Amino acid sequence: MAETESLTDIDGKKRCWWCGDDPEYMAYHDTEWGVPIHDDQKLFELLNLEGAQAGLSWITILRKRDNYREAFDDFDPAKIAQYDQAKIDELLNNVGIVRNKLKVNAFITNAKLYMEMQSAGESFSEYLWSFVDGKTINKGLESRSDVQATSPESDAMCKALKKRGFKFIGSTVCYAFMQSAGMVNDHLVGCFRHKEC
Repeated sequence: MAETESLTDIDGKKRCWWCGDDPEYMAYHDTEWGVPIHDDQKLFELLNLEGAQAGLSWITILRKRDNYREAFDDFDPAKIAQYDQAKIDELLNNVGIVRNKLKVNAFITNAKLYMEMQSAGESFSEYLWSFVDGKTINKGLESRSDVQATSPESDAMCKALKKRGFKFIGSTVCYAFMQSAGMVNDHLVGCFRHKEC
């Protein structure tokens, strides 16, 4: 696929094709996607939101992100780990989020596992970044046809998280998470954000 088909140029800036001309998507692409995150709680939020995306588009979750933050106590794992059935019922009636019982329960399971790691003195950030040896993988992708849905690193992350009991973390989810969290720089080389990330 030609590079011109892989990039958009809305305001004089060449961007990866996937954000199109949607202002919210463009802002996310320009300021968040691919920027390295090392904060434990932010990584916990992102991993869960990527899981919530399963079967949907990221823009759907992005548009509901503020609702998720409000519904899930700003992704405070200590609070989420204590949710009872009444809270689950409340979440499943919340039209501002994706009302999927398995996904809601996954957030709670993941929060409990996160808290176990914290109690054991494990850094969630160090653990997740260990799958890329602590540094961003720069792929130097030329066009959208070069972008992959999984990688050996996302396979390994998925396998390790599943072994711990984490839910909604398939290899595709893990790879999308790695892209978003800046563990992989998948901005195309012609995109203005490639060098910045």
